[in-house]
Amino acid sequence: MNTAPEIVSTAFRMLTALGLVLGGLLVCVYFIKRFLKRDVGGSKEQLIRVIASQYIGIKKNISLIEIPGSILVVGVSNDNISLLTKIEDKIALDVLRQETSRLAPSFSDHLQRLTGRFKQTRNSSEKRV
Repeated sequence: MNTAPEIVSTAFRMLTALGLVLGGLLVCVYFIKRFLKRDVGGSKEQLIRVIASQYIGIKKNISLIEIPGSILVVGVSNDNISLLTKIEDKIALDVLRQETSRLAPSFSDHLQRLTGRFKQTRNSSEKRV
C-alpha cells in the first residue's frame, strides 16, 4: 500500500510529456519564423505615412498624412476620423517635406534602425558558421 513510488513515477511521466509538448511547440515556432518570413505591415516603401500628429484635446488630435501626390490633414477623435483638408499644391508639399525631414526621427524609426542592426549582425554571424 505504498503509493509514494506511483506518485513520483506518474509526476515524472507527466513532466516529461509536458516537456515534449513544449519542446515541439518551440521547434514549430522556430521553423515557422525561419521559413515563413513575412514583412509585417507590407513592403519597406509605404504608400501611406503619418508625417506629424498634434494633440488638441483629450483623445483628439490633428494628423498630417502623406499619400502619393498629396498630404491629407485629418482630425481624429475618440470615435471619428474627419478629412479637414487636402494639400495638393506642389510648393506647399515641398515645404512640408523639408520641414518633416528636419524633425527628429520617431520612436518607430529608431526601433527599425536598431532591429536592422541586430538583423545584420545576426545574419553575418550565421554566414560565418
